[in-house]
Amino acid sequence: MRRKMIAGNWKMNKTLPEATALLTAIAEGLPADAAPGVAVVVCPPALYLVPALPLLRPGSAVLLGAQNCAQQAAGAYTGEISAAMLHSVGVTYVVLGHSERRHYFGETNALVAEKVRLALTNKLLPIFCCGESAAVRAHGDYLGFVKTQLSESLFHLSAEAFGNVVVAYEPLWAIGSGKPATAAQAQQVHAALRQHIAQRYGAAVAAATLILYGGSITPSDVDPFLCEPDIDGALVGGASLHAREFIALVRAAQRAVAGPAVVAAPVA
Repeated sequence: MRRKMIAGNWKMNKTLPEATALLTAIAEGLPADAAPGVAVVVCPPALYLVPALPLLRPGSAVLLGAQNCAQQAAGAYTGEISAAMLHSVGVTYVVLGHSERRHYFGETNALVAEKVRLALTNKLLPIFCCGESAAVRAHGDYLGFVKTQLSESLFHLSAEAFGNVVVAYEPLWAIGSGKPATAAQAQQVHAALRQHIAQRYGAAVAAATLILYGGSITPSDVDPFLCEPDIDGALVGGASLHAREFIALVRAAQRAVAGPAVVAAPVA
């Protein structure tokens, strides 16, 4: 059985004092033995990655992720942060291909593919984002659209390298809308992505790949998603900015891993 993952993308939010308070609350609420079978990742703004480390290690179950990395290894690229830099300060995961990077900064599948290559070269684990807009979904070929994103950004990798990638399906029409896709809608896409991976890398690699859902997910509506066979957790935005909500999502994932006999524990 695959493990679950809850990853929090803070985006461009929180001052340093606010970030410190949030990280402290999450770390205290999720000690190292708090979430067996669940990988927990927080992705604060890059400015807070270094001060985050002493708050999260060694007593926390939470791993540190970055929200992006440059498509160049090093050089005269003012304002950019390389994959090597992120690895050197203790970052484990990096979010790549997020819809906001694609929309606001014009990132293409080919550019994201280069970021993925550099991330893996520098021992970072990519959380690769894919998803369709409302217009693409209305047109009808949304499954083909997200499959193409995978093919063009990830399928240059060897099977061994691909095994280090987490995929996150984030329908653009649900992000920040307060109206997530239904669990059945998400499951349809997740199953199609897993089948697409199997066609390229084989059934074993596909079965081991974590595929997360992202798009206005909250503790009140996450359970049906976690019950679907091809949904392995969530990449969350707004809910990750509140310790209570984020911890509740992790506990929901833990219940899904443990099975229906586990009774929900109250959130401290």
